[in-house]
Amino acid sequence: MTDSDTARLRECVALYGQAIPRLAAIGESLNSDSPGDPIGLYERCYPLLEQALWGDPPDFDGLLDCYQSLFREQEALLERRGDDRYHFILSIPVADRPAHLKACLESIHQLCEKFGYGGTRGGVYQRVQVVVAEDSRDPENVRQHRALVEAYRGKGLRVVHFGLKEQYELLHSLPGTLRERLGGILTRLPRERFYRKGQAANRNLSYLKCLQLTGDRARTLYYMVDSDQSFCVNRLTGEGEQSVCGLNYFHAIDKVFRTTDTLMLTGKLVGDPPVSPSVMAANFLDDVTAHFRSMAALDPDEACRFHALPARRPGAAAYHDLAGLFGFEKPVDTFPYRCRLHGAHDHGACLRDFCGRLNAFFFGEHLTRRTFFDYGSGLTALAPARTVYPGNYVVNFAGLKYIIPFGELRLRMSGPTAGRLIAAEIGHRFASINMPHLHTRTSGGGPQDDFRPGVELEQAGELQVIDLSDEFERQFFGDLMLFTAEALAQEADVQRPFPEALVRGIIGRKEAELLALYEEKHQAVAQKLERLRALVFDEGHWWQGRAVLEPAMAQAEVFITSIRSNFGERSPAWQQIRSAAHRARRREQIVAALIRYRSERDAWDSLFA
Repeated sequence: MTDSDTARLRECVALYGQAIPRLAAIGESLNSDSPGDPIGLYERCYPLLEQALWGDPPDFDGLLDCYQSLFREQEALLERRGDDRYHFILSIPVADRPAHLKACLESIHQLCEKFGYGGTRGGVYQRVQVVVAEDSRDPENVRQHRALVEAYRGKGLRVVHFGLKEQYELLHSLPGTLRERLGGILTRLPRERFYRKGQAANRNLSYLKCLQLTGDRARTLYYMVDSDQSFCVNRLTGEGEQSVCGLNYFHAIDKVFRTTDTLMLTGKLVGDPPVSPSVMAANFLDDVTAHFRSMAALDPDEACRFHALPARRPGAAAYHDLAGLFGFEKPVDTFPYRCRLHGAHDHGACLRDFCGRLNAFFFGEHLTRRTFFDYGSGLTALAPARTVYPGNYVVNFAGLKYIIPFGELRLRMSGPTAGRLIAAEIGHRFASINMPHLHTRTSGGGPQDDFRPGVELEQAGELQVIDLSDEFERQFFGDLMLFTAEALAQEADVQRPFPEALVRGIIGRKEAELLALYEEKHQAVAQKLERLRALVFDEGHWWQGRAVLEPAMAQAEVFITSIRSNFGERSPAWQQIRSAAHRARRREQIVAALIRYRSERDAWDSLFA
């Protein structure tokens, strides 16, 4: 080995040795007569650079470039020496979301380019393969997804398109009795309607394709990703939010699986909240009202004042109206809105942009409670997990048994539900790691480009309102499934069939508790909405009667009307939740699914025997 083989490492020590004193010891090892295996020196260097990088250094971009280049240099040494690191197969379920899929694939490509995990041969990345698991209804979206697969193949990614026809045929290659037993985990949909099966069913089907692509089962990891997530994180700067390809996911995850007995590893999300708008309405109304109230006290023609960095950032679950259910403290009353406009502009321009963004809330954006990456105690420190983040988890071959069940019910909260059951079964071998994905609910192309199950655009007179009814209903009963399963995991053996009497007793209690909480939230939303409506339209503030602001006020009216139609007394979802007959039907579905859980898992586990 010559000095040129470690040139970037030497340069890093020289550049940053003064700012990061602990790099000096690495430099001494490099310059000694017997430096030994240099691979370990890179591993010692990474956490030192990470601490500096995420400590808001003055030269963030330069330090990031240095950090990325060290991994590429280390990869060259590993390729020369040979190594037994894991191969990754990534699965991306996608339903009618070309723009999201493009962003996701681009982030994977950038991750490979910047960090070089596994090296290339003939311009093709050797240790990373991607399965795009189709679930679209629109043939044009399927065509665009296929085109993206071909485009990224041309960039060196090994990407395959797992189409609807192939999925159906692969499912029906299973023996009939086994396939029937797996109907709740996979799907029972007929060939002519084999689309929009739901994220859980489609992801579980993709496991079958991943198995086909597996070479060495002992050296393969399976990485589940959602199409609206990217392999990067975000940081808040004076210029606004910046997305950064700053984490070497493959390197860190490989290390965890090689050095621990982990079976399943889950990351979290930064950016847009990972929950439904149906559980964010109350706190979002608080923040929207606070911003309008602040605006009312200002001169509309004055330079915009809403650009300061926030004094505090939203903590865990600050976006959730029922955060207490999950053991989190109730956050402060409101979080301020930070204007995203650049250049000279006044409060009128800020308000126009703010109102233009309001209705993205119904597609999952929260303008004031986005979360940001926090390095904390490091990237690879493990913690016990209790929630599976469906778009950010990794398993080895033995971990393929631990799936997200109950896909046939299409309830929300499937990841937390699965997590409680898995944690009860394998304990510390289900772990959480600080390797989040950046979550982006909307693509920027408008509602027509942002398909989201359970969210529909509808006409209400002259207004086009957004209907969350289906998602809201699935949220309530998803919560009911979650908290019933959580109690069962504490009171019963998850590796044996759940006793029916126990299931029914628990679900009855949880239903009563949730109904009371949802009723309380329902009343709170109604009161908050009326205060906002009066503030915006009845109090005669400066935005009223200004022609230039009429489109903005129209957007505010759509927002208020959509909130009322989704959370008011006549909301279809709220009427279903209040209906004893509807709850009884849903309750029976949940009870039956929980009673079947063990037998379905046994059938699924047989695929990996």
